[in-house]
Amino acid sequence: MKYSLNHSPKSGQNQSAPSFGLARLLSKAGLCSRTVAAEWIRAGRVEVDGCRIHDPETRFTLLGPKICVDGIEVTARARQVLLLHKPRGILTTRQDEKGRATVYDLLPKSPWLAPVGRLDQASSGLLLFSNDPHWAQQLLDPDQHVAKTYHVQVRPPLSASAAAQLAVGSVLDGERCLPMRISELRCGGKTQWLEFILQEGRHRQIRRLLAACDRDVLRLIRVAVGNLLLGELRPGEWRWLRSDEEDLLRQTPASRDIPRFPPE
Repeated sequence: MKYSLNHSPKSGQNQSAPSFGLARLLSKAGLCSRTVAAEWIRAGRVEVDGCRIHDPETRFTLLGPKICVDGIEVTARARQVLLLHKPRGILTTRQDEKGRATVYDLLPKSPWLAPVGRLDQASSGLLLFSNDPHWAQQLLDPDQHVAKTYHVQVRPPLSASAAAQLAVGSVLDGERCLPMRISELRCGGKTQWLEFILQEGRHRQIRRLLAACDRDVLRLIRVAVGNLLLGELRPGEWRWLRSDEEDLLRQTPASRDIPRFPPE
């Protein structure tokens, strides 16, 4: 299987496929930041299907001809997907201007991989990376409603009635959230572990909703995407995803099938 970027769709291809500026596409592919990509393009280091491009905003779709940087092809010939147990305190970015540790300090140097979504610095758990931005874009499409499961430690505990209201009646930035599944995993008096299953991925969604309920989030761990589980990977460990596991990503999870984390 091969994917690349396309600026001139052939007859029969989807003419309505979304297009993006070349600098953004290089960034989405995990090659570099958008700023660095723009510098490469203006310097004449980037070719698309044999044509040198100098405008970082030249638009392409996610499928089509090959991209080369300094004469080296950077489009993938076969999709690869990596699953990382992101530790708490690590940034989901390629480089940090303050020199802080990033997820790329934990990953193999080759092939080029880009994160599929994000986990903020204080959160941990399952984070996917891929060298196929088209596949990643499909997985992140809000219309796909790919479920993500989180185990969250809060203080003080949230009542069953408050959790039920939060699950169906939440609003962020003036827009109603899609219904969530929220259930108690265990309660230890002053703190409580909750399971959240979301159908969307708004910025810091769980933290913002709980802050509005006057709850502190002590830990937030993504334990599953669809029915793909974090499993026994320890923080900082990673593994390649098998091709047959990709189907698990789009399946609706059942709470009882997801091991409690951290284990009792």
